[in-house]
Amino acid sequence: MQFTDSHCHLDDIAFSKTLPSLLSQCQRLSIKRIIIPSTIPSSFDTVLQLCKTYHQHPIQLYPCLGIHPWFLANLTDTDLEFLTTTVQKKQNSIIAIGEIGIDGAISKRAEKPEDNLMKQRHFFDFQLNLAKESNLPVIIHHRQSHDKIVPFLKKYQLGKTGVIHGFSGSYQQAKSYLDLGFKLGIGSTITYSRAKKTINTIKRLPLTSLLLETDAPSMPLSKEVMTAESEQAETNSPINLIKIFNVLLTIRAESANQIAAQLEENITQLFFS
Repeated sequence: MQFTDSHCHLDDIAFSKTLPSLLSQCQRLSIKRIIIPSTIPSSFDTVLQLCKTYHQHPIQLYPCLGIHPWFLANLTDTDLEFLTTTVQKKQNSIIAIGEIGIDGAISKRAEKPEDNLMKQRHFFDFQLNLAKESNLPVIIHHRQSHDKIVPFLKKYQLGKTGVIHGFSGSYQQAKSYLDLGFKLGIGSTITYSRAKKTINTIKRLPLTSLLLETDAPSMPLSKEVMTAESEQAETNSPINLIKIFNVLLTIRAESANQIAAQLEENITQLFFS
């Protein structure tokens, strides 16, 4: 069996001193591919350079370029123009536009919620259009925002669609994405027994709609699945992809080999076909 972490911020400073050994650990665990979304314009070069530096490593690192909805406060259309220019220059290197999206929780906490949400919508709309023009899939962040995201996806009808990163929600919410051709990123949420709605949803969905992800170093796994030898549950790492996979095995009826093979096929179909 081989695995791909479809969403990991390997450029984060948390990994800067341990990256070579971490990649060696991933290799031993048969994690063969790691997809690295960017979040802010200043991280574009970092992500691109990281993947270039390790391009001969047995583990393949793939960069994505995008602007995350959390970090828009000091950004302007100039940053969107910079994203466009960088995507055009690096289109043969990147595999997706991401991480992009709308975050309802962030807008509610903003000093001016409506203004914040309007800016999130503007950046999301722009980046979806860029993905369509570039014929690239998208990696979408959501939180309290399914109802805001779906209309944009219906508007653009992307040829390469994309993945709803860190999916949590109901079957009907999941189905609204699947009907548009999107796949769902499955991560640490399913390791929490309290996430019954999401777990029941994942149980019912077609296996062809799922991808594995860690979102490391964010989205820590539950203490329920962390062993005594593991790092504290407050941290996360791409090696935890195997723990997430093992939890998925307890949710799904298919065999381990069947699930692993289909997950890899899903990744290949979305990002590499």
